[in-house]
Amino acid sequence: MPEGHTIHRVARDHTKRFAGQEVEVSSPQGRFRAGARQLDGSVLEEVEAYGKHLFYRWENSHVLHVHLGLYGKFRSHRCPAPDPRGQVRLRVVGQQYAFDLNGPTACEIVGPGKYKKILARLGQDPLRRDADPDAAWQRISKSRAAIGKLLLDQSVIAGIGNVFRADALFAIGMHPERVGKKISRCEFEMLWETLVRFLKTGVKYNRIITADPDEIGKTPGRMNRAERLLIYKKQRCGRCDQEVESWELGARTIYACLNCQT
Repeated sequence: MPEGHTIHRVARDHTKRFAGQEVEVSSPQGRFRAGARQLDGSVLEEVEAYGKHLFYRWENSHVLHVHLGLYGKFRSHRCPAPDPRGQVRLRVVGQQYAFDLNGPTACEIVGPGKYKKILARLGQDPLRRDADPDAAWQRISKSRAAIGKLLLDQSVIAGIGNVFRADALFAIGMHPERVGKKISRCEFEMLWETLVRFLKTGVKYNRIITADPDEIGKTPGRMNRAERLLIYKKQRCGRCDQEVESWELGARTIYACLNCQT
């Protein structure tokens, strides 16, 4: 499932390419045909990202909610767009660009009530300007759950997935099984700042980069996948060369160096 940096990058790119334009909206697959009719020919005003959710706002006050889930994918095109490929739930065509959406978990028009309900179940998004780290701290500092589980809980911090979870904890030297209520405020602030930095880098380069390019000796664009990550799916720790341990935590596989993460 795409992590928060991907969703914010999509929101930024779609706002840049389509906002202020009267766009064509269709559902080649047919499963969103009724919703597409409501949006077709309207002006797209802006695209908002929150965690792993996207909200497209239109001049007619409609809000389109998109959640990619495990299988959702966007494909971008220059106009004229090619024939739809696969099961395209949604196609949006602007003046110069178009995009297709395949296989999302959610693609629906939502009213104000549903929009508020979606946001109400989400935690703080480190990439948003209105994020309140103290609200996340209050949830974590009172929890008996492991921090490795809490980071995947979208009601605590929105937008964090398995890769950022593993590498952020490694970056600050924290064991994934550390109980939330035993984490100090200083440690939480280090974790929050690390997540913000990782996510912003992800938006900038449209890929997850948690390692320091200077230490690798390459520019971010020339680093391969293994070089871009700190601990995720690694066999040996890049700091102490000890074997990396992995186990299931929060229904996902966590990677950690038990020598560096106490």
